[in-house]
Amino acid sequence: MSYTVAALLGVVGALVVDLAVLRTRLVCGVAFWAAYPIILFFQLISNGVLTGRGIVRYDSAAIAGPRLAHAPVEDLLFGFALVLVTLSTWVWLGRRGVQPTPAAGQGSRLLRRLRSASRPESRSANRPASRTEIGAASASAGEGRADERPRAVSPACGSPLPPDR
Repeated sequence: MSYTVAALLGVVGALVVDLAVLRTRLVCGVAFWAAYPIILFFQLISNGVLTGRGIVRYDSAAIAGPRLAHAPVEDLLFGFALVLVTLSTWVWLGRRGVQPTPAAGQGSRLLRRLRSASRPESRSANRPASRTEIGAASASAGEGRADERPRAVSPACGSPLPPDR
């Protein structure tokens, strides 16, 4: 099998994972395509360095021929497949609450402690905040489980999005 065929199979496999297996439908959304050029830019830099300096070499009989930043164009296909499968898996796991806390914007337990410790109205200045006070401060800040947040549905592909997006 040539490098070109393997790259094309990788893209098809990644699309199947995104659209049919995990059903995250990232390729249907604007956010993925808005972020992908950033990833592509850095992929071209790393490919250029690795292939331009001779660290990575390709058999010319196994590739289609055209090169971009010293690397075969098939590398862009492999990069696309890698990024799509990684992001699809991440979104899929996040939707199932694999890591419900901290959700985006909530911060870590240490940050919550620091925030509650800096509030003079919640405790006296001479003693550290207790676990009860820290828990109460977290609850009053609206920090709950990520799966308890209401979700809206994106009209593009039907993917659930947080309501503030």
